[in-house]
Amino acid sequence: MTGASNQLISVSPDELKFQFELDKQSFCDLKVSNTTEHNVAFKVKTTSPKKYFVRPNTGVIQPWDSCYIRVTLQAQREFPADMQCKDKFLLQSTIVGSYSDDLPPDTFNKDNGKTVVEECKLKVLYVTPNSTTGNSEDGSKQGSDANSNQMVQRTREERDAAVRQTQQLQQELDMLKRRRNRKNDLGFSLKFALLVGVIGFTVGILFKLLSSPTAE
Repeated sequence: MTGASNQLISVSPDELKFQFELDKQSFCDLKVSNTTEHNVAFKVKTTSPKKYFVRPNTGVIQPWDSCYIRVTLQAQREFPADMQCKDKFLLQSTIVGSYSDDLPPDTFNKDNGKTVVEECKLKVLYVTPNSTTGNSEDGSKQGSDANSNQMVQRTREERDAAVRQTQQLQQELDMLKRRRNRKNDLGFSLKFALLVGVIGFTVGILFKLLSSPTAE
């Protein structure tokens, strides 16, 4: 699997390959690695935003760390001409001072002359699920072997995709936890103190009721 790279990040693979079937979604996973000792923010853009769903489309990668980006091709109702796709993706990256999930709006603004933004362009390739090559007298046997190999490869890809999906969900969960903790630390402390007070008061009342003498 080949990849693309610049001074801040490396991207693998270096093109987005989708298995194209009518009325079915297809996805491609990108592994983006931070090759520096700095926090690097990234942003994904495409020439056809209505056709694709990107998650996450922005984020921050810590030094020497990596993350997965899943690009999903929405279900299409017709085949493109000659199965050729002119869509393109652009992955921008820049160094940020601190690790934060909330990026300022001007993070990737190059007009101010202060921000250095690197860009990585990715092409899109469509493939058909039944695409096979080679002709011979044993074509039927080769076709059967090819189909078997395709099934094994598809199973491996689905397994790997499930692992990457789990990693993505864990990344999003960690991000939500960090956001919630930043916003709700004070509120949580007050609620916790109030809850402890109510529990203490209730226990005190129960203790008094249990300790008071019963009438014979």
